[in-house]
Amino acid sequence: MNPGIADRSVGYQTLENNGAATPALETANDCPKGYKRTEVGVIPEDWDVQKFGDICLLINGRGFKPYEWGIEGLPIIRIQNLNGSDEYNYYQGIYDSKIFIKTGQLLFAWSGSRGTSFGPHVWKGGDALLNYHTWKLVVRNESIDEQYFFHILKDLTKRIEEAAHGASALVHTQKGEMENFYVPFPPKKEQTAIANALSDIDALISELDTLIAKKQAIKTATMQQLLTGRTRLPTFAKREDGTDKGYKPSELGEIPEDWEVIPLGKIAIIERGKFTARPRNDPKYFGGSIPFIQTGDISRSNGWEVSYSQTLNKDGVEVSRLFPGNSLYFTIAANIGDVAVVKFEAACPDSLVVLSEYNDFCKIWLFYALSREKGNFESLATSNAQSNLNLEKLNPYLIAVPPLNEQTAIANILSDMDTEITALQQRQQKTRQIKQGMMQELLTGRTRLL
Repeated sequence: MNPGIADRSVGYQTLENNGAATPALETANDCPKGYKRTEVGVIPEDWDVQKFGDICLLINGRGFKPYEWGIEGLPIIRIQNLNGSDEYNYYQGIYDSKIFIKTGQLLFAWSGSRGTSFGPHVWKGGDALLNYHTWKLVVRNESIDEQYFFHILKDLTKRIEEAAHGASALVHTQKGEMENFYVPFPPKKEQTAIANALSDIDALISELDTLIAKKQAIKTATMQQLLTGRTRLPTFAKREDGTDKGYKPSELGEIPEDWEVIPLGKIAIIERGKFTARPRNDPKYFGGSIPFIQTGDISRSNGWEVSYSQTLNKDGVEVSRLFPGNSLYFTIAANIGDVAVVKFEAACPDSLVVLSEYNDFCKIWLFYALSREKGNFESLATSNAQSNLNLEKLNPYLIAVPPLNEQTAIANILSDMDTEITALQQRQQKTRQIKQGMMQELLTGRTRLL
């Protein structure tokens, strides 16, 4: 298979090397047998190095004006359409044939969101016209496998994003910078083998994406049915005499005859977080051992595993409020209505409330009941400089509540679904990591397929 392993990773080097792109890594003085030193580092001796601008032509889209948009003609490909949006503006006038796009065309969004729109895309729609901020890539070297080139572009995109200054969600590059990249290429037969291997793992990732979305949709529908009582679990659907249980009117509409409508403040004790330090970012309060939970920590969690980046010291705890482990944290500012179980003792600011002492109610059922109400909580939020909720609105908020044993049964079903979804997400993440490792090996020639 491979005659040797390159001693360092291969990078992508620009002619100017002015910091705009990720530079090539240094290599050892001696090349392994079967390898050679090039502008991009050490690569297999039968590989070639070409400048990006010599490989393909970058054709920018046209900046269509709003008054040119219509409802007939050819659709205009904008950044949001590369992210999956099927809402288009149309153009019916005269256009340069260079911006005409057909299915399968390789595109590159040179200005877009990190990790989503920025980078390469294969157009899967029909005939269309290309808008500004995106290049049409025309490969003009017959020795280049376009599918392999797509994977090179994905790897290059990651390097550009990593080299981008700051943590902005938006990333951009310029035509001159792209054209000046040196890129390593194996013989075409090996390009095809590498492309096939990476495309196979991409297909697996796509299948997992689809399966996760399907499982999440099933869970959402199940929550809607079970948490409203529209569907009863068989154990709870009949009376003692064997007849079907009915429904009754309530403040929330029809609910099962054996359910109750209860204010949230009577289901659990709701306490608002606190952090009175001013200025809020004064370092003298931070850096201790007590986790300090922020709204973003709750919103980014899966509801069960909450990570945090800030901690409080003794002084910080004195101006905040500690809550016991296994409490429900609920966001009332910024991201309204996100909820998670925090398993450890922690403190939080007043942008969160914490529910504890559940008065003989099932905590996990309550987690799902609150999660289902997110849209209603967002509508209920008072809009000032920033939308927010307060205890005066949360305490009287009405919840349809089944008997405790039914709460527990519902919670078990939904948590089992979450466990399955989490396992799939972990498998997906592991597969992505495997792909990244494969790219590092195969696109540099450190591991050979032929």
